[in-house]
Amino acid sequence: MTQQEVRWTADQVLALAPDPASRKAGSKLGVAGAWFQAGRSREGAVWGVCGGSGGARYRTVVDTPAAPGTPGPGFSCTCPSRRSPCKHALGLLLLRSAGEAAVPVAPAPDWAERWIARRQGRTEEKGEVGAAGPCSGPADPEAARRRAERRAERITAGATELEQRLADLLRSGLAAAEQAGYGLWEETAARMVDAQAPGLAARVRELGAIPGSGPDWPVRLLEECALLHLLDQGWLHRERLPETLAATVRSRVGLTSRPAGPPLRDHWLVLAQHDTPDPKLTTRRIWLHGIASGRTALVLSYGAAGRAPDLALPVGLALDAELSVHPGPGRRRAALGEQFAPPAPTTARPPGLTTAGAAASYGASLRDDPWQESVPVTLDRVVPTPDGASWQLADADGDTALPLTPAAAARPGLWRLVALSGGAPVTVFGECGHRGFTPLTAWPPGPGEAVPL
Repeated sequence: MTQQEVRWTADQVLALAPDPASRKAGSKLGVAGAWFQAGRSREGAVWGVCGGSGGARYRTVVDTPAAPGTPGPGFSCTCPSRRSPCKHALGLLLLRSAGEAAVPVAPAPDWAERWIARRQGRTEEKGEVGAAGPCSGPADPEAARRRAERRAERITAGATELEQRLADLLRSGLAAAEQAGYGLWEETAARMVDAQAPGLAARVRELGAIPGSGPDWPVRLLEECALLHLLDQGWLHRERLPETLAATVRSRVGLTSRPAGPPLRDHWLVLAQHDTPDPKLTTRRIWLHGIASGRTALVLSYGAAGRAPDLALPVGLALDAELSVHPGPGRRRAALGEQFAPPAPTTARPPGLTTAGAAASYGASLRDDPWQESVPVTLDRVVPTPDGASWQLADADGDTALPLTPAAAARPGLWRLVALSGGAPVTVFGECGHRGFTPLTAWPPGPGEAVPL
């Protein structure tokens, strides 16, 4: 059977990234200016040379054939990265995802041809793409286990160093953090990146934005330092934790997980879709609700360097599809699998809670994940009402309310919600956390379509 080329979408490429740091670094290399001698075969292989620091040049080749029985994709790169796929392989696939003209069909150079021949011949020969670097794939289980152990050791060293830096900060006083400026935090975050703990690095960078950010910033800084200390201690003593909490700690420090268990087929109502832009990456969060299972799931989609994510699902429609769920508390993160029909209109709505029930739901979730910012919640029969300089959602049939987060109160969607309600109770889906409630979608009183906010 003749192999046919498969051109991956940017979202599919970024889903291969072993961690968020690789995803961001790879997205920066998904442009033509980062590559020379880039080419591809009609059978699915793509190759190129990427310039690195100090004049280094890395030869990268990726094979994505679709022939039955062929393992794939496969990666090889001469860079020293131990991550697979490395940022160069991700960047090369992202460049290919931009279209036919981005990487032209061309004869493969010798170094790429040799690796392609070995891969497609499925031999055990070890060689080079100029000599094959650690990014070669697919990896054997024993090598993967050793890499995982080495990474765990590096993360442990990073967490231990971070504990010392937090202790030094508290000894010198929080006022010193404002005087030191952002450079102190950026240097600490860089050390966590070196330790291959991108989750710790991201939290350290968030700490750097707190000093001098407004009234009571020392209180907020102390709270976030305490949460970071808790995460450090969780990693350093993870063998003593229940497995679900240990899995949460691994995820929070930056270790990725794969979907586990059989896929779940359902008619999934698209509750919300919103993007979080970043100079290097756009993250799209899509919330789904299983009409039969009652399960709420989060599907993440990514767009590289100014590109919108490929996956887009219309809010308020339902799709007949399979989801594969990631392990962890709540088991909300999922990967979208086979779709059996296009999204179709539905009159279904998710069941709702009172505002007190929503707050209790968030509180219960903190037992399994103390670092959780928010949980997905549907509020039933609530009315948007002013609350001083801000707004809140008040129960129409009770005397409790949830404040809106400051960011939500400043969004144009607030006025769509107020207009939709007109003073009458509405159903609202959003994210409930310690800062308040962020409304994302609403349904009018009585029958009516979902309105994205």
